[in-house]
Amino acid sequence: MLFDLPDHATLYQALLNRDAAYDGQAFVGVATTGVFCRLTCPARKPKIENCTFYESVGACIEAGFRACKRCHPMQPMANANPAIATLLAALDERPEYRWSEGDITRMGFDPSTIRRSFKRQFGMTFLEMARQRRLRDGFDTISQGGKVIDAQIDAGFESASAFRASFAKLLGRAPGTLDSNPLLFADWIETPLGHMISLTSKSHLHLLEFVDRKALKSELSKMDERTKGKIGIGKTPASEQVKSELQTFFDGTSAEFSTPLAFTGSAFSQRVWDELQRIPAGQTRSYSDIAKRIGQPSATRAVARANGANQIALIVPCHRVIGADGSLTGYGGGLWRKQKLLEIERHYKTKPKEVIE
Repeated sequence: MLFDLPDHATLYQALLNRDAAYDGQAFVGVATTGVFCRLTCPARKPKIENCTFYESVGACIEAGFRACKRCHPMQPMANANPAIATLLAALDERPEYRWSEGDITRMGFDPSTIRRSFKRQFGMTFLEMARQRRLRDGFDTISQGGKVIDAQIDAGFESASAFRASFAKLLGRAPGTLDSNPLLFADWIETPLGHMISLTSKSHLHLLEFVDRKALKSELSKMDERTKGKIGIGKTPASEQVKSELQTFFDGTSAEFSTPLAFTGSAFSQRVWDELQRIPAGQTRSYSDIAKRIGQPSATRAVARANGANQIALIVPCHRVIGADGSLTGYGGGLWRKQKLLEIERHYKTKPKEVIE
C-alpha cells in the first residue's frame, strides 16, 4: 500500500535523484501529462505538486494514467511474460480497437491464462485495461456536447452495447439514458491524486468524488432517484469554479473553497459536515472532538457514520478526521489519499473559516 512507502518528499527526492532502489517498488503519476513513470525515468522532472506516487503499475492505471514511452514502466512485466509483452505492444499499436477474447485466441493465447497473468501483474485484465484506455475519450466527447454515437467512435467502441456498459460502470447510467435537459451535470476533473467526478447544478456543487471510489455508483444512483433521472454531462459555472479551486489547492496557493454547496442528508449529518468545514487546513480532529463541538459528546459513532457519508470530498474535509489515538482511519478515497492530503495541507497555515449562523 502507498501509505507504507516513504513520505511524498522522500519519494520526490528519489525521483529527482533517479534512485534505482525504488525501481519496481514505487511509480509516479504526473497530473499535467497523464503519464506514469519509474522513478528512474530520464525525462524532465515534473513539479512536486503535480506528482502522485503509487505502489504498483495497476494502481497507476486505475488512477487513469498511461505508461511513459521513455522509461517503459510496464517493461519488466512484459519481459517476465512474452504473452504480456505481445499484448501490450498490440494495445499500443491499436489503442482505439475494441479487443475481445477472440482476438486473444487468434493471437495464439489462452484467454483464461492471459486473464490470470494480467490480473496478477496489474490487478486488472487485459480487456479491462483496453476499455479504460478508451472510455475517457468518450466521456470528453459527451461533456463537450457531442452525440453518443460520436463518443462511442471517439472511445473506439465498435459495439454500442459495450460502450454503454463501460460508461454505465463508470457513471452508473448508460449515455443514451442521460437527460438532454438535466438538473445536474457530471463533469470530469483531473487532479494529482487521480480523476474525480463532480455533479453540479448551474449554481451549486452536489457531489465530488474520486472515480475509483467504490461508493460512487450508489451515490450517483441516489442522486438519479432524487432528480427523477435528470442527470446529464456537461460543464457549469459551479463545476468550473470547483475545478479552478482544486487547481489552486494542489498548486499550494490556497486551501479555501467558496463554491456553493448543496447538501443531501439528515440535519445531524449536515451539522457534522458544517463542523468539518471549520477544521483549518493543516489541522485534524477526532470523531469525539467533532461530537463535542456539535454539542453531542456521546454521538461519536453517529459522527463517524456522517463523516463516511460525506459525498463532497476535499471541500468538506472528512480526511481531516483521524482516530483518537492519532491513527489514520477509514477513508472512502483510500488511506493513501488521506495521508497525501494531510501532507499537502501541512504547507497551509489557515485560520478557521468564519461561519455565519
